[in-house]
Amino acid sequence: MFDDLPPDLARLLTLRVWHAMWLQRIDTKIAALQERETEQEQGQKNRPQEPDWIVELGIGNGRPPIEVHVGSCYAAGKRRRPVPRDEARRLLTSGVRACTHCKPDAQLRILD
Repeated sequence: MFDDLPPDLARLLTLRVWHAMWLQRIDTKIAALQERETEQEQGQKNRPQEPDWIVELGIGNGRPPIEVHVGSCYAAGKRRRPVPRDEARRLLTSGVRACTHCKPDAQLRILD
């Protein structure tokens, strides 16, 4: 039935040990990958919700606002803070620049 196996007992026992070691390595790898996937799912679930509106802040005293973005805008810089809809509208009407990529002024229906 298993003609391709070694004929003597010593080699069969060695082959069995090798296979057991490989199964242990595979099981360890499977457990590590399952743990990683679980951690990633928990991280996605626990991540704070993305804000609807973002104001990009300048550099210096008081860090004045320089640009308004939609919350998911890829062009928003690192110096930013979330703002509510009313504040985003107020900033845009007071002369703060609107992002040319996400166009928050169009989404807020503010005409020039």
